[in-house]
Amino acid sequence: MTETRSVVLERDLAHPPEKVWRALTEPHLLAEWLMQNDFRPALGHRFSFRAEWGAVDCEVLALEPARALSYTWGDHELKTVVTWTLTPTSTGTRLRMEQTGFRPDQPRYFHGARAGWPRFIEALEQVLARQG
Repeated sequence: MTETRSVVLERDLAHPPEKVWRALTEPHLLAEWLMQNDFRPALGHRFSFRAEWGAVDCEVLALEPARALSYTWGDHELKTVVTWTLTPTSTGTRLRMEQTGFRPDQPRYFHGARAGWPRFIEALEQVLARQG
């Protein structure tokens, strides 16, 4: 079995899980902080994220409203899974993002994800703050 690598980020957000969930699952909000998309929160739904550099093909694997969301994330070479976990805290939500499945021969993808996700999460926090 080939060893794979993961990118993991955790943030404590001053927003309730339901609000964070909306930002993770409503297409117009996703477009504000991540990318243009045709996402729908439905098991098995195939969708894509699109940006000026190209597109990422995805499929919803798991869905537990305001708790967890998981989908594939890939292209012709990359086959990874992104999992969001929302845990209620006394001040809001602990958000955990994990992208798993980077093969050792995919350093460009792995380093791109390590560099990109912190920026995406920062943009997510800005979207949440604007929503009041």
